Amino acid sequence: MEKRVVTPGSKTAPDTVPILMYHAVTPTPSPPVRALSVSPEAFAGQMRLLAERGFTPLTTARLASAWRGGPRLPRRPVLITFDDGYRGVSDHALPVLRDLGFPATIFITTGWLPGCHEIGGAALDTMLDWEAVRELAGQGMEIGGHSHSHPQLDQLPDGELRFEVERCREIIAEQLGRPPVSFAYPYGYSDRRVRKLVRAAGFTQSVAVGNGLASPEQGPFALRRLTVRRGTGPEDFGRLVDGKAVGRLFAVDRALTKGYALVRGSRRLVRRAAGAASTQTSAEGTV
Repeated sequence: MEKRVVTPGSKTAPDTVPILMYHAVTPTPSPPVRALSVSPEAFAGQMRLLAERGFTPLTTARLASAWRGGPRLPRRPVLITFDDGYRGVSDHALPVLRDLGFPATIFITTGWLPGCHEIGGAALDTMLDWEAVRELAGQGMEIGGHSHSHPQLDQLPDGELRFEVERCREIIAEQLGRPPVSFAYPYGYSDRRVRKLVRAAGFTQSVAVGNGLASPEQGPFALRRLTVRRGTGPEDFGRLVDGKAVGRLFAVDRALTKGYALVRGSRRLVRRAAGAASTQTSAEGTV
């Protein structure tokens, strides 16, 4: 049996991987995305840090393949992911990634991109167009799905949930000539029903948020990611990718997430009860 090697000075175990979650990369973000944006200078510095510390970036599909028994992971793997499909990924992130030879995964909210499938007024900032998406794919970037309109998927009834996932996949396949295999849950929210439908739609892996390191034990449809924000400084970024003090860095996020989960869970139960009552009333009315 081949011996596992742990990189000296890192608390990231061989079977855990940092998956970085970015949104907009821009010097002038719109107010709704500012907190989750990074400046081009900060992004370039973060990518240089990965290169200097010997990390090897992978796509989401490549990681999932390795954890399914495919080619083993390289030394110090890391994933660079972008949600929504903001224009800055092409304008500011791609040149840096290309110079370093880094792949990444861009999760597209299809209804936010300009064109015939656009939902007017839905996008929060300037988005990629489909020509830019095809250019990113041609440069070795993986294009994944992120729903059609970016709703909280676990709050939707079955029909709307199916539409959001399947329509997103159909549009990307139409534009790129091949369907996406990776998916990211909007806001990171999912439950068993959502994960089952994402799998049934043809996706083979998906990512959430969780603000922790990803591991095989999470399963291929609930991989955790680490949020990179405008306020993530160089020292904190270094700790994130090394797997150090992750719990402390995201303590506030986790407390808020737990509290909000209770509220959202209650809302979901109320909606399901209302839906069941409506169905029963409708059935009684047809007798």
